[in-house]
Amino acid sequence: MKRGAWAALAALLGVVAFSSSSVAADPPQFQVDPFWPKPLPNNWILGQAASVATDSNDHVWVLQRPRSLTEDEKGATLNPPRNKCCAPAPSVMEFDAEGNFIQGWGSPDTKPWVTNEHGIHVDRKGFVWIAGNAETDSAIFKYTKDGKLVLTIGKLGPTGGSNDKTLFGRPADIQVDEGANEAYVADGYGNRRIIVVDSETGAYKRHWGAYGKTPSDDKTPKYDPAAPVSQQFANPVHCAKVSRDGLVYVCDRTNNRIQVFKKDGSFVTEWFYEKSTLGAGAVWDLNFWPDANQTWLFNIDGENNLLRILRRSDGAVVGGFGRSGRNAGQFHWVHSIAVDSKGNIYTGEVDNGKRVQKFKPTSGAPK
Repeated sequence: MKRGAWAALAALLGVVAFSSSSVAADPPQFQVDPFWPKPLPNNWILGQAASVATDSNDHVWVLQRPRSLTEDEKGATLNPPRNKCCAPAPSVMEFDAEGNFIQGWGSPDTKPWVTNEHGIHVDRKGFVWIAGNAETDSAIFKYTKDGKLVLTIGKLGPTGGSNDKTLFGRPADIQVDEGANEAYVADGYGNRRIIVVDSETGAYKRHWGAYGKTPSDDKTPKYDPAAPVSQQFANPVHCAKVSRDGLVYVCDRTNNRIQVFKKDGSFVTEWFYEKSTLGAGAVWDLNFWPDANQTWLFNIDGENNLLRILRRSDGAVVGGFGRSGRNAGQFHWVHSIAVDSKGNIYTGEVDNGKRVQKFKPTSGAPK
């Protein structure tokens, strides 16, 4: 799609489009697919779509929150039934790229299970990782694709703080570095760190806080855009994404910044976005464009409800789309982002957004 046509489509959808700077290659452009996913079976309905992930087959995995449904949304399950529709969908749902439902499993009745579903990751071996961010969510879980529990790291219950080597503290996000058999955890809503564990055994490897320093749980002032930048991560530390060239990108959500590290925790650089943003912050999740160099970095912002396209080499904003709203292509508390091998973007929304959206690339397909 040419730029003029994209601008017209953006205006039609009520999308706020960002202008692209002059770069060696133009960033990709996207168009929402308003019919993805296809209608769910079994009278099911989605709650808050906490997290989305893609696997090696370009299937899309959704982690949603059945407990977030209102009584009228799950009215068919009440006794007596309140209405004809609906019933809570499984917490974990797998779809193909066309939006067909493949399978689902997990629910608040599963034991053990997270108290509040938050993060999902599918590694290249096909294992599904899940994290929760409630007060008692001090563990992460590794499952087979059909929902059999194979590894628990940590233990549900009170956390031990940001320097504990055995328990998590309301973890937000997980990503596995396959070559090193290491799982990076953004830990998270209670703790203020990145922690790395062995993805096969769960053994502790290392952890660090902002700027690669030892994290502290001492109370920090509320974010103030006029104040000196915080030397600690704020809660939540919301994502940890590892690039192919060995950099770790961390979402320090309410500090409105991305911090970049080497895998050993050495600090590399930081980038700030919409520094005046208050509330829930401007940096919620990240993912990579699937070309050989991972040229572009996608950053979603659930407070301003937009998606930024960043040049990964320097963090510059070179494009993007989105605005607050509930029409196709708009967002309400966009919380998570996944990208498949063809460059399709999937986003999940929480609060009362409660949906997943797909955006197809219309130019700049990955090579």
